[in-house]
Amino acid sequence: MNKQSSISGVILAGGLARRMNRQDKGLVTFNKQAMITYAIQAIVPVVDELFINANRNIDHYQQFNYPVITDKRDDFAGPLAGVYAALNACHHDVLLVTPCDSPFMPTAALQTLIDERERNAADIAVAFDGERIHPVFMAINTTLKNSLQDYLAQGERKIDRWFEQHNWIKVDFSANPEFFSNINTLAQLADLAIKE
Repeated sequence: MNKQSSISGVILAGGLARRMNRQDKGLVTFNKQAMITYAIQAIVPVVDELFINANRNIDHYQQFNYPVITDKRDDFAGPLAGVYAALNACHHDVLLVTPCDSPFMPTAALQTLIDERERNAADIAVAFDGERIHPVFMAINTTLKNSLQDYLAQGERKIDRWFEQHNWIKVDFSANPEFFSNINTLAQLADLAIKE
């Protein structure tokens, strides 16, 4: 695919998955594959380097043959901590972020996030399903690293509040809200597997 500039990518798999009985969501089997496999397949075609952000089961994640990075802090501070870890590791001007638990997100939609950030000269491009934003699907300018460091140092965690400090845009995916079907519970895992 066409890339205007070199892109780094990160798959967020660093949470505690409380609603999944604390199972590591990226490693949970969905339709015979570890859930993170779907995220890898979607993101690899549009990035020049890829990191997996994980705070548990590091050895398992290393078997996917991409560098595994952990949060800089040990309090499971949420998605922004994973984004910050990736900003410290990446080598390119743009970071594409995707979660490990949304197996229906296609490559083309991730490319759209990259393209719209570039086209609008925005700091951050965030997915929007017509009703709400999905902040763990975003393309961000990696120069925001210091801003995010300061934000986390203040004890802040809310992603949208950080967005508001920058030039950010919503990228409209209202025609395809199913892209954002994610798996947070064992019931959802079973339900979506049946439908697939």
